[in-house]
Amino acid sequence: MKELLLVDRFDQAEALFKPQRVEVLRQLAEPRSCTEVGAALGQSAQRVYYHVQRLRDAGLIDRVDERRVHGISEGIYQAVARSYWLSPRLVGPIGGRGAQDQLSLGYLLNLVEDVQTDLVRLEGRPVGDLSTLGVSGEIRLPPGSRKAFLDDLRSTLQDLFARHGGSEGEVFRLAVACYLKESPDE
Repeated sequence: MKELLLVDRFDQAEALFKPQRVEVLRQLAEPRSCTEVGAALGQSAQRVYYHVQRLRDAGLIDRVDERRVHGISEGIYQAVARSYWLSPRLVGPIGGRGAQDQLSLGYLLNLVEDVQTDLVRLEGRPVGDLSTLGVSGEIRLPPGSRKAFLDDLRSTLQDLFARHGGSEGEVFRLAVACYLKESPDE
């Protein structure tokens, strides 16, 4: 099972936009039959089978085995991934994005889409080959100080790049995203 599947086809997205199918998909985190999924969801095996076929046609689940039950062949199905991300490219920007400077939301949206695409490309690599790093935190910026913070951040990153940027070794992409977070009390 993959860790991640990028849903980038309309038929896949349509299959996921039915709450009942999402529940069936969740039940298929482990290999199960339609009868087993139906029992867990309180539905008939036939009703579950309908949703299973839609999910299978969309490439979101696979038939991984079968067994004989009372002389009838029963399929065993499993989700193809643990997480499903809808590609922003299914709709794409409508009418283009606004300002593209580094202080704009449009710039950040493009950056996040690029990171998402890069992460999906990593999925095919063996787990031992997935050298990744992650850092997260919160800062508080007084009004009007975003530009000064960006200049400081840019300077700090240029220093890091100079110290760690060589011509040998694994190539990592560094993406820094700062966005306004709502306060818990709001």
